[in-house]
Amino acid sequence: MRDSFVLALSTFFYVGYLPLIPGTFGSIVGLLIFYAVWGNPFGYIFLTLGSIFCGFLVAGRAEELLGSKDPRCIVIDEVCGMLLSLFLIPYDLKLVIIAFFLFRLLDTLKPYPAGRFQGLKGGMGVMADDLVAAIYTNIILHAAIKGASLITS
Repeated sequence: MRDSFVLALSTFFYVGYLPLIPGTFGSIVGLLIFYAVWGNPFGYIFLTLGSIFCGFLVAGRAEELLGSKDPRCIVIDEVCGMLLSLFLIPYDLKLVIIAFFLFRLLDTLKPYPAGRFQGLKGGMGVMADDLVAAIYTNIILHAAIKGASLITS
């Protein structure tokens, strides 16, 4: 794969080069993709799994090209994390906003075992901590939805 293509994918078409908070911008891109494909579950699953696969494929090479471990401009992990955070979550703006802030918080705090996964080499280390944060976000949201439905019924 050409190096320029690896950098384009890993920075999610250069979103990662936006100033200040590139991970947050990557998460916002994930939200935009979520909204773009919401009514198409197969498209959503395909894009989510395809993005995750692509992230594992390009993130390690991007680290090599950029000369550092998990540089801030690699944001494909945040895009994938946001998509996974919203998996099977109802289309509700309040839930999406909560998912966004919860994912960003968990991605920053890196609760166990996310922090340990970040230490892995290559694309696995770049991607795994964000995917763990996304799984935690998704579980918390599903538990909250279930709890709210039990209270209101």
